[in-house]
Amino acid sequence: MNKESVVAKKKFGQNFLKDQSVLRQIVEAMPKNENKIVEIGPGLGDLTKFLVDVKSVEAFEVDTDLCKLLQSTFKEEIATKRLHINCGDVLNAWQSELVREPYDLVANLPYYIATNILLKALADPMCKNILVMVQLEVAEKFCATAGEKVFGSLSVIAQSIGTAQIVVKVPPTAFDPQPKVDSAVFLIEKNADRNDKEFEDMLRVAFSQPRKTLVKNLSSKYDRKKLQEVLEKLELALTVRPHQVSTNDYHQLYKLTRSLDGRRDTRGSTK
Repeated sequence: MNKESVVAKKKFGQNFLKDQSVLRQIVEAMPKNENKIVEIGPGLGDLTKFLVDVKSVEAFEVDTDLCKLLQSTFKEEIATKRLHINCGDVLNAWQSELVREPYDLVANLPYYIATNILLKALADPMCKNILVMVQLEVAEKFCATAGEKVFGSLSVIAQSIGTAQIVVKVPPTAFDPQPKVDSAVFLIEKNADRNDKEFEDMLRVAFSQPRKTLVKNLSSKYDRKKLQEVLEKLELALTVRPHQVSTNDYHQLYKLTRSLDGRRDTRGSTK
C-alpha cells in the first residue's frame, strides 16, 4: 500500500490534512518544552513527519491499514525510537494516563470523537498541553469567553484548567477529502487537571437550556429561594443567562451551592 492508493474511511472520520503551511503552523505553535508528543490519528503521516523532526512521538492509529502504511513509511524513525505506533482504539488504551511521562497532545483529531478525546486529555495529569485541529465550532466552544453566545460548560472547564486560544482557522480546502465544515487549530496550556465531577455536574445543569436564565436552569437541582440568595451574594442578576457568568463566578457559585446539598424545596413552586 502507498499513500496515493489510500481511500479515506467515513467510519473513522478521516479527512487528511494536506496543506503544508497549516502543518508548519501547528509545529510552530507547539509549546517549547521537553515533553514527549502524543499524536492521535496520524493518518497518512503528513503531520507526523514534521513532529518526529522535533521530538519523539507516541502515535495512536485505529485504522489497521494506515498502521501498516505508517510502519513502512517511518521505518527509520521507528528503529531509532523517535516514533512508536500503537495500533488500536486510543480510548480503549486510555486509563487515567495515556502514557507514563509528561506529554503534549498534538494532532489533527477525528471530528467524531474530538470532544471526548479533549475531555480525557484535560483530565490526564500527564498531558500538559493540547494543540489540536478540530471543527471550528468545537474550538470556539473551548476558547469562548463569558458573554459570547457559544460560551458554555466546555469553555468553563478549559478556563478552569488553563488558557485556551485559537491558533489558526482552516478552510475545508486544506483537507483531502474536504469536510463540510470549517476547522481550527487551538491550543490549551494547562496549569491544573480536570478532576471535579460534581462541579461539572453543576455546569451541565447550568447550561442545560442556554436561552433560559441561570436561576431557572439551576432551580431544577436546587431550591429556588435559596438559589436566589446565592446569586444575590455574588451580585448576579436573577435575569442573568448562563453564558453571561464568568468562570470565576461559576466556581464561587459552586462553593455556595454545595451548602444547599442539591436539595429543592418541594413544598413550594420552583418555576
